[in-house]
Amino acid sequence: MLIAKDITKSYPTPRGQLSILSGISLTLTRGDAIAIMGPSGSGKSTLLYILGGLEPPTAGVVTLDGQSPFDFGEREQAAFRNKHIGFVFQDHSLLPQCSVLENVLTPTLAAPEGDGNPADDERRAREILDQVGLKDRLDHRPGELSGGEKQRAAVARALIRNPSVLLCDEPTGNLDRTSGAAVA
Repeated sequence: MLIAKDITKSYPTPRGQLSILSGISLTLTRGDAIAIMGPSGSGKSTLLYILGGLEPPTAGVVTLDGQSPFDFGEREQAAFRNKHIGFVFQDHSLLPQCSVLENVLTPTLAAPEGDGNPADDERRAREILDQVGLKDRLDHRPGELSGGEKQRAAVARALIRNPSVLLCDEPTGNLDRTSGAAVA
């Protein structure tokens, strides 16, 4: 269960504090899906970064299955995110020097020793890439892909560790209707 309680976020500016989020609370249980909508600059991405443990709130509490990622040190926080949270960013964040398959497998490389089997990870990556329509692009580098193909590779990467929570920042914005439906 993902719980956010009274989340606020502000940033210091030369003119004083800039309030981005104020008093946001939500509870999500396994299987829930929500969409956070609003105009550009309204704090949607900031909220996702806080929910995913990438950025601490100015005030409030975030817990996933009873644990707050912000209670951990930097290394433990990264391990927590890697195990429990899948991210799909607006800009894909694919490594240009790696193939599609290697990009999808990247989160498995940071997994603790003994937490997964490389052969099983690769089989799962291939299955997910097939499901998102990229089985013929496994050896391609991101520069050889369309924007929609990059986005589908990013979705596959977010799913590889079977996360408790999947956070997506405009995950289908670069996809045509058919590809968007396949990803959903």
